[in-house]
Amino acid sequence: MSIVPTIKFCRECGHTIHFVIPPGDSRLRAVCPACGAIQYQNPINVVGTIPIWNDQVLLCRRNIEPRYGLWTLPAGFLELGETTSEGAARETVEEAGATFNMGALFAVMNVVFAGQVHLFYLAQLTSDRFAPGPESIEARLFSENDIPWEHLAFRTIETALRLYFQDIQQHTLGSTVHTADLIK
Repeated sequence: MSIVPTIKFCRECGHTIHFVIPPGDSRLRAVCPACGAIQYQNPINVVGTIPIWNDQVLLCRRNIEPRYGLWTLPAGFLELGETTSEGAARETVEEAGATFNMGALFAVMNVVFAGQVHLFYLAQLTSDRFAPGPESIEARLFSENDIPWEHLAFRTIETALRLYFQDIQQHTLGSTVHTADLIK
Protein backbone atom coordinates (compact mmCIF):
# COMPACT_ATOMS: atom_id res chain seq x y z
CA MET A 1 0.00 0.00 0.00
CA SER A 2 1.25 3.45 -0.84
CA ILE A 3 0.79 6.50 1.37
CA VAL A 4 0.12 9.77 -0.43
CA PRO A 5 3.24 11.94 -0.22
CA THR A 6 2.77 15.04 1.92
CA ILE A 7 6.22 16.62 1.81
CA LYS A 8 6.41 19.65 -0.49
CA PHE A 9 9.59 21.49 0.47
CA CYS A 10 13.11 20.47 1.45
CA ARG A 11 13.77 20.68 5.18
CA GLU A 12 17.41 21.54 4.46
CA CYS A 13 17.18 24.35 1.89
CA GLY A 14 13.46 25.04 1.35
CA HIS A 15 13.47 24.15 -2.37
CA THR A 16 10.42 22.40 -3.88
CA ILE A 17 11.07 18.65 -3.79
CA HIS A 18 10.51 16.04 -6.50
CA PHE A 19 9.40 12.44 -6.02
CA VAL A 20 11.88 10.02 -7.54
CA ILE A 21 13.44 6.66 -6.80
CA PRO A 22 17.02 7.53 -5.72
CA PRO A 23 19.90 5.43 -7.06
CA GLY A 24 20.27 2.26 -4.99
CA ASP A 25 16.75 2.59 -3.52
CA SER A 26 13.52 0.84 -4.44
CA ARG A 27 10.97 3.34 -3.12
CA LEU A 28 9.63 6.64 -4.34
CA ARG A 29 11.19 9.31 -2.11
CA ALA A 30 10.90 13.05 -1.66
CA VAL A 31 14.26 14.29 -2.99
CA CYS A 32 15.45 17.86 -3.22
CA PRO A 33 16.79 18.58 -6.72
CA ALA A 34 18.77 21.56 -5.37
CA CYS A 35 20.74 20.01 -2.46
CA GLY A 36 20.04 16.27 -2.92
CA ALA A 37 18.62 15.75 0.57
CA ILE A 38 16.12 12.91 0.88
CA GLN A 39 13.03 13.75 2.94
CA TYR A 40 11.93 10.48 4.53
CA GLN A 41 8.29 10.02 5.54
CA ASN A 42 7.92 7.79 8.58
CA PRO A 43 4.91 6.55 10.55
CA ILE A 44 3.54 8.67 13.37
CA ASN A 45 3.36 7.08 16.83
CA VAL A 46 0.10 7.29 18.76
CA VAL A 47 0.41 6.31 22.43
CA GLY A 48 -2.22 5.70 25.08
CA THR A 49 -3.38 3.62 27.99
CA ILE A 50 -6.06 1.18 28.98
CA PRO A 51 -6.85 2.65 32.42
CA ILE A 52 -8.27 -0.01 34.75
CA TRP A 53 -10.38 0.37 37.91
CA ASN A 54 -11.44 -3.01 39.32
CA ASP A 55 -13.40 -4.64 36.46
CA GLN A 56 -13.90 -1.39 34.55
CA VAL A 57 -11.95 0.63 31.99
CA LEU A 58 -11.83 4.39 31.63
CA LEU A 59 -13.00 5.93 28.37
CA CYS A 60 -13.05 9.56 27.30
CA ARG A 61 -15.64 11.18 25.04
CA ARG A 62 -13.88 13.27 22.40
CA ASN A 63 -14.31 17.05 22.41
CA ILE A 64 -12.27 17.42 19.20
CA GLU A 65 -12.35 16.24 15.62
CA PRO A 66 -11.94 13.76 14.18
CA ARG A 67 -14.78 11.76 15.68
CA TYR A 68 -16.15 14.45 17.97
CA GLY A 69 -18.48 13.04 20.65
CA LEU A 70 -17.35 9.43 20.28
CA TRP A 71 -15.59 7.39 22.96
CA THR A 72 -11.90 6.57 23.06
CA LEU A 73 -9.14 5.40 25.33
CA PRO A 74 -6.90 8.29 26.41
CA ALA A 75 -4.31 8.47 23.63
CA GLY A 76 -2.58 10.88 21.30
CA PHE A 77 0.55 11.67 19.35
CA LEU A 78 3.95 10.96 20.87
CA GLU A 79 5.99 14.14 21.35
CA LEU A 80 9.71 14.52 20.71
CA GLY A 81 11.75 13.93 23.87
CA GLU A 82 9.29 11.39 25.33
CA THR A 83 9.45 7.65 25.68
CA THR A 84 6.32 5.87 24.51
CA SER A 85 5.26 5.18 28.11
CA GLU A 86 5.86 8.83 29.10
CA GLY A 87 3.72 9.97 26.18
CA ALA A 88 0.94 7.52 27.07
CA ALA A 89 1.00 8.75 30.66
CA ARG A 90 0.90 12.40 29.56
CA GLU A 91 -2.08 11.76 27.27
CA THR A 92 -3.94 9.98 30.08
CA VAL A 93 -3.46 12.95 32.40
CA GLU A 94 -4.33 15.50 29.68
CA GLU A 95 -7.45 13.77 28.41
CA ALA A 96 -8.85 12.16 31.55
CA GLY A 97 -7.21 13.90 34.50
CA ALA A 98 -6.63 10.42 35.89
CA THR A 99 -4.17 9.29 38.55
CA PHE A 100 -2.66 5.87 37.95
CA ASN A 101 0.33 3.57 38.10
CA MET A 102 1.74 2.87 34.67
CA GLY A 103 1.81 -0.76 33.64
CA ALA A 104 3.36 -2.80 30.88
CA LEU A 105 3.02 -2.39 27.14
CA PHE A 106 -0.18 -4.20 26.14
CA ALA A 107 -0.62 -3.80 22.36
CA VAL A 108 1.13 -2.52 19.26
CA MET A 109 -1.04 -1.85 16.21
CA ASN A 110 0.27 -1.01 12.77
CA VAL A 111 -2.29 1.29 11.17
CA VAL A 112 -0.78 1.09 7.72
CA PHE A 113 -3.44 3.04 5.81
CA ALA A 114 -2.98 6.04 8.13
CA GLY A 115 0.82 5.85 8.38
CA GLN A 116 0.62 5.34 12.14
CA VAL A 117 1.70 2.91 14.85
CA HIS A 118 -0.52 2.79 17.99
CA LEU A 119 0.92 1.61 21.32
CA PHE A 120 -1.29 0.97 24.35
CA TYR A 121 -0.08 0.46 27.90
CA LEU A 122 -1.97 -0.94 30.87
CA ALA A 123 -2.56 1.62 33.63
CA GLN A 124 -3.92 0.83 37.09
CA LEU A 125 -6.07 3.74 38.27
CA THR A 126 -5.47 4.89 41.85
CA SER A 127 -8.71 6.89 42.03
CA ASP A 128 -12.13 6.82 40.41
CA ARG A 129 -12.23 10.63 40.18
CA PHE A 130 -11.33 12.32 36.91
CA ALA A 131 -10.78 15.84 35.63
CA PRO A 132 -11.00 15.71 31.83
CA GLY A 133 -9.00 18.27 29.90
CA PRO A 134 -10.21 20.40 26.98
CA GLU A 135 -9.96 17.52 24.48
CA SER A 136 -12.55 15.44 26.38
CA ILE A 137 -16.23 16.11 27.03
CA GLU A 138 -16.21 13.58 29.85
CA ALA A 139 -14.28 10.65 31.27
CA ARG A 140 -16.17 7.65 32.60
CA LEU A 141 -15.66 4.09 33.78
CA PHE A 142 -17.31 1.25 31.86
CA SER A 143 -17.68 -2.45 32.53
CA GLU A 144 -17.38 -4.66 29.44
CA ASN A 145 -21.15 -4.98 28.98
CA ASP A 146 -21.66 -1.21 29.21
CA ILE A 147 -19.03 -0.08 26.72
CA PRO A 148 -20.66 1.90 23.89
CA TRP A 149 -19.13 -0.40 21.25
CA GLU A 150 -21.01 1.23 18.37
CA HIS A 151 -19.86 4.70 19.49
CA LEU A 152 -16.10 4.11 19.73
CA ALA A 153 -14.03 6.63 17.82
CA PHE A 154 -11.43 4.37 16.21
CA ARG A 155 -10.95 0.75 15.23
CA THR A 156 -7.72 0.56 17.25
CA ILE A 157 -9.70 1.43 20.39
CA GLU A 158 -12.17 -1.39 19.77
CA THR A 159 -9.33 -3.80 19.00
CA ALA A 160 -7.42 -2.88 22.18
CA LEU A 161 -10.54 -3.21 24.34
CA ARG A 162 -11.54 -6.57 22.84
CA LEU A 163 -8.02 -7.91 23.37
CA TYR A 164 -8.05 -6.63 26.97
CA PHE A 165 -11.38 -8.29 27.84
CA GLN A 166 -10.30 -11.47 26.05
CA ASP A 167 -7.19 -11.59 28.24
CA ILE A 168 -9.30 -10.99 31.36
CA GLN A 169 -11.63 -13.87 30.45
CA GLN A 170 -8.70 -16.18 29.69
CA HIS A 171 -6.72 -15.08 32.79
CA THR A 172 -3.76 -14.15 30.57
CA LEU A 173 -3.58 -10.38 31.12
CA GLY A 174 0.03 -9.25 30.96
CA SER A 175 1.37 -12.50 29.56
CA THR A 176 1.96 -11.15 26.06
CA VAL A 177 2.16 -7.96 24.04
CA HIS A 178 -0.53 -8.11 21.37
CA THR A 179 0.17 -7.05 17.81
CA ALA A 180 -2.30 -6.22 15.08
CA ASP A 181 -2.00 -5.00 11.51
CA LEU A 182 -4.85 -2.77 10.37
CA ILE A 183 -4.37 -2.53 6.64
CA LYS A 184 -7.63 -0.80 5.58
